[in-house]
Amino acid sequence: MGKSPKTSGSGKACLFALPLDTPPIEARSAQELPEGVNWQYEPKWDGFRCLVFKEGSQIDLRAKSGKPLGRYFPEMITCLRNWPSERFVVDGELVVEIDGQPAFDALQLRLHPAESRIRKLAHETPAKLVLFDLLASEDGKSVLDQPLSQRRKLLEQLFGRVEEDASLENIVLSPTTRQVKQALKWLSEAGHGGSDGVIAKRLEGTYEAGQRVMVKVKRLRTADCVVGGFRYESQSREVGSLLLGLYDRVGKLNHVGFTSTIQDDERGALTKRLELLREPPGFTGTSPGGISRWSKRSSEWEPLRPELVVEVRFDHITGDRFRHGTKLMRWRPDKRPDQCTVEQLV
Repeated sequence: MGKSPKTSGSGKACLFALPLDTPPIEARSAQELPEGVNWQYEPKWDGFRCLVFKEGSQIDLRAKSGKPLGRYFPEMITCLRNWPSERFVVDGELVVEIDGQPAFDALQLRLHPAESRIRKLAHETPAKLVLFDLLASEDGKSVLDQPLSQRRKLLEQLFGRVEEDASLENIVLSPTTRQVKQALKWLSEAGHGGSDGVIAKRLEGTYEAGQRVMVKVKRLRTADCVVGGFRYESQSREVGSLLLGLYDRVGKLNHVGFTSTIQDDERGALTKRLELLREPPGFTGTSPGGISRWSKRSSEWEPLRPELVVEVRFDHITGDRFRHGTKLMRWRPDKRPDQCTVEQLV
């Protein structure tokens, strides 16, 4: 007798061991790693979270948002079809490396509408898939209700089928440890390269799809930056964000990111202070770009004389730029702008 079709939450039949709309398990942020014999630690990989569904030659890659990723990573689809196991559902991270170092910018370039461009990039900078959890085993059965310790054993068995196959070298297994000392070492090295922190998971924990039951800790650092410009809030004449700069080795002030963590009761006075300092060019090296397609922020920005210095907290760097928005910690009137150099990010 053939297998009866499975259904997704919407009631639609699906080919794979689990519905394609299965959300990945998630993590809540914490300042410190939990300790104890019941925890397993892993690097927090800096890429695109990805659930992989396989049933024979049928492969589907799903982002954390639920959107399909397969068309952007054709080389990974080919690689997964070569996997000797007929079926499974795994959780992992897609990363791209350049010169042996993970490059998030190169990963983002894959989200391109032109198939010819995607295939060119897939050939030049093929992606890797870092595996760290199992949702459905080779026999097509869900293991969501099994503890992490058992899921990890099954994942290692599954990975063992590809470990010696050179054609599958772009599939790797994430390391784990139960030693907090090793986890702290990973955390101290985070911020550059493939890892941007550490994830802690309970060994007895089940795979609670869509729930924030894991713990993530990022390495947070601070830097003193020059305020080279600012943007007004959308549909407002009060400051919305400060544009941050650092001096490079030849004395150019380059735009490296922004901070928008400004107290509402301080916006009025801060706006007046900034408007008195308006003077081009603001940045003498790289300047802020136009409007982001991911944000509704205004593309217009106001250049400032390089006189103000702020200390900001950040979590990750791509090249010589802050990946995400930073947190404003304090103003630094005691610091000269020319002391704010890119060497702080090394």
